[in-house]
Amino acid sequence: MSDLGAKVEFATNPDPRCACVLLLDTSSSMHGAPIDALNDGLRAFQQDLQADGLASRRVEIAVVTFGGSVQVLQEFVTAGQFNAPSLVAHGDTPMGEAVHRALDLVQQRKAEYKANGIAYYRPWVFMITDGAPTDEWRAAADRVRQDEKANGVAFFAVGVAGASMEMLEQLAARKPLPLQGLKFRELFLWLSQSQKRVSASKPGEQTALPPVGWSSV
Repeated sequence: MSDLGAKVEFATNPDPRCACVLLLDTSSSMHGAPIDALNDGLRAFQQDLQADGLASRRVEIAVVTFGGSVQVLQEFVTAGQFNAPSLVAHGDTPMGEAVHRALDLVQQRKAEYKANGIAYYRPWVFMITDGAPTDEWRAAADRVRQDEKANGVAFFAVGVAGASMEMLEQLAARKPLPLQGLKFRELFLWLSQSQKRVSASKPGEQTALPPVGWSSV
């Protein structure tokens, strides 16, 4: 986004922002029922957020996928402007590069908030994967832990069947959660409810998140 575009956007809507990057595995192992369920969950996420007037203005969504290559499918937009993409599964799993890209997006967006005097909540990166990285990922893991320790980001990792939970424990500073079956819709409705709770609080406030009903633990 250009400096002028950001100034116009924030002048029009000066509400505090709750940034959330959806970091989604679209590698070939997600083909079939998993990618279909993921797409269904994304649509439910969009609809649920947009039904809340405050969250529509305050929650910002970006989408980064990693399947064959890393792509920013959606730069940050408010939830009211978000259109769920239709994802297709293919390729390998460049997870390390994808994590770096997501953290870069968060860093850039926070700089735009600060430059325009916009208050913001601690950004989220929400990663969903069913496999293990096919690229170097330890530097990305170090960066996640540093950013978490500095309260610069809240990084969540969800493992679909087939995911290396042991690797995810090393990547994420907080305990990764396994998805029960293909409960993507339940997962994304939980994420939407969480974002609505955060966006209705004061920046810096501790917010209780909804109970997790989509994980096997």
